[in-house]
Amino acid sequence: MDDTVHIVCPSCSSINKFPASRLSHHPKCGRCSQPLFQEKPVDLTATNFQRHVTRNDIPLLVDFWAPWCGPCKMMGPAFAAAAARLEPNVRLAKLNTESEQSIASHFSIRSIPTMVLLQNGQETARQPGALRTEEIVAWVQRSMQN
Repeated sequence: MDDTVHIVCPSCSSINKFPASRLSHHPKCGRCSQPLFQEKPVDLTATNFQRHVTRNDIPLLVDFWAPWCGPCKMMGPAFAAAAARLEPNVRLAKLNTESEQSIASHFSIRSIPTMVLLQNGQETARQPGALRTEEIVAWVQRSMQN
């Protein structure tokens, strides 16, 4: 029997259950029929943050950023490209620290951009500063091995 994983839909936030071996087969949400992996980061808000953090069985990499931050803007395309390379093994998401200050405060975000890797709702790694796509992918892969 295949192990199953729960994946939160990036479009409607429904929780979907799939065999782990089928995640690379472009699964769609059972509720809204949108792809569960869209090769781009999910925008997190106070409304959907907890669900994505606690109900995804795959690791969640969150980019804490702000619209006025130059390094954040520079890293944006690299982070999006990393999503295309890391999915379906890792969900990438972005959280605007200006509009979601309480979540940023909860994670003690002191500088941006800061990436936080979460697994089963717990922080497992943190990386401040802007990185290129290759650096993001390598950092995630190293962090998941520890």
